Amino acid sequence: MANLKEIRNRIVSVSSTMQITSAMKMVSAAKLKKAQDAITSMRPYAGKLNNLVQNLSSSLEPDMNSPFVSVREKNSILLVAITSNRGLCGAFNSNVIKKTRQLINEKFSDKKVSLITIGKKGSEVLGKKENIISSHDYIFDDLNYEKADEISKEIMQGFKKELYDEVILVYNRFKNAATQIVETETFLPIEENLDDKSLKSPDYIFEPNQSEIVNELLPKALSIKFFKALRDSFASEHGARMTAMHKATDNATELRDQLKLTYNKARQAAITNEILEIVGGAEALEG
Repeated sequence: MANLKEIRNRIVSVSSTMQITSAMKMVSAAKLKKAQDAITSMRPYAGKLNNLVQNLSSSLEPDMNSPFVSVREKNSILLVAITSNRGLCGAFNSNVIKKTRQLINEKFSDKKVSLITIGKKGSEVLGKKENIISSHDYIFDDLNYEKADEISKEIMQGFKKELYDEVILVYNRFKNAATQIVETETFLPIEENLDDKSLKSPDYIFEPNQSEIVNELLPKALSIKFFKALRDSFASEHGARMTAMHKATDNATELRDQLKLTYNKARQAAITNEILEIVGGAEALEG
């Protein structure tokens, strides 16, 4: 009966775990809907603004070049790794950390590499070996444009001062609840879009003048681009957690059913043995 008690305890434990994972799945599903709507509605605006900035930067006169479009020899690299504050979301964080380390150890092994981490998981793991110049673990507690703008301005200021020659964002791009794609996106310098050479740059009319528009528009466009990456990562986190908790709930349900079957078999065997002992004892008395 000790064995039966142990199986009963395991059934209770697995059932409790199943309730927790099921609740976490529902919470993530509710948060995912809001985050998904936010990134879906933002993408068209961010995409058009990015195209405008690329076209605008490519049409700049040599004497009015913005510091954000200056291409320098890439000796110093800044990587911005965007992870989450919490775990239990499958490979969401480990994929970003793995990609960041791959860039450091392979692509930029001969460069000076610095890191800015966003999210506690990235700070905890990457901070053990890599050079982290700043961490922003608070931002996902209340994600908004103002906080993203502060961090993007910090990065732009460092680029203007030539503390680094290239800035790369490493984050999960949201595709759907079950799929998140690890992106390595060049944040600075702003590069001309060469994907579609058939498209000609529009002939813009500038009011009041091109220089003033460039100085106003480029920093705002970069802040929007950075905010979009954060929103992508935020939606991806909830999608990854919902999927992970769904699988965990299914596994817990399957394990509980197997334990119940084992318990019933063991209980039936114990009852059969007791009956055999009683019958055997009765036959011995009659003999």
